[in-house]
Amino acid sequence: MEHFDSWKDLLNPEFYIKLGGYWLILFIIFAETGLFVGFFLPGDSLLFISGIYSVEMISSAYGSTGSDFLDTTLLALSIAAAATIGNEVGYWFGRKAGPALYKKNDNFFYKKKYLYQAHNFFAKHGSLAIILARFLPIVRTFVPIVAGIVGMNKGRFFLDNVLGALLWSFSLVFAGHYLDKLFIDQFGIDLKAHLELIILILIVFTTLPVIFKIVFGKHEEPDMPNQP
Repeated sequence: MEHFDSWKDLLNPEFYIKLGGYWLILFIIFAETGLFVGFFLPGDSLLFISGIYSVEMISSAYGSTGSDFLDTTLLALSIAAAATIGNEVGYWFGRKAGPALYKKNDNFFYKKKYLYQAHNFFAKHGSLAIILARFLPIVRTFVPIVAGIVGMNKGRFFLDNVLGALLWSFSLVFAGHYLDKLFIDQFGIDLKAHLELIILILIVFTTLPVIFKIVFGKHEEPDMPNQP
């Protein structure tokens, strides 16, 4: 069991994996969109590092299947399911109470500018935004809410939601698991010994699009949509 030492632990995916393992990872993935407060938690890096620990986590939660591939698949499917449920909750919230968020004051967990960014992203990409947003930190937290606010068709949202969750989960979890095996087999390098560098690279890579948008994009606040 890991212990909390400083706020830096909150940005370290390995901390969550060792603290609560499989079930805590699923809750964090759900919370990122379902509770729309997880935008400050590690998302993409959490999935990648989870892939490295996939066999250990599945073994601890259910007992190993005896196959690395099946263990990793089970983890990826579980994460995709948690991500899908989280987005559905976000969509439902957007349908019921979303417009009020445009009048809500900022606090530690909520920044109105993120909602505006998600709205502009959705307006630009339409239905495809549900899939693309999965790979963009912060944006993926608020796009499901925006989809609910503007009254996106429930069936279409569900299909895009499931597809986006599967692509996001399987690409990152399998990349983490099999890149770790590749580096061990081909170079004798255990990625677990270099997680800080990997996390730093992933954070920079996944946040660059968002930073570029914030710095160079147009900061236009869209009109508050009418609740359907």
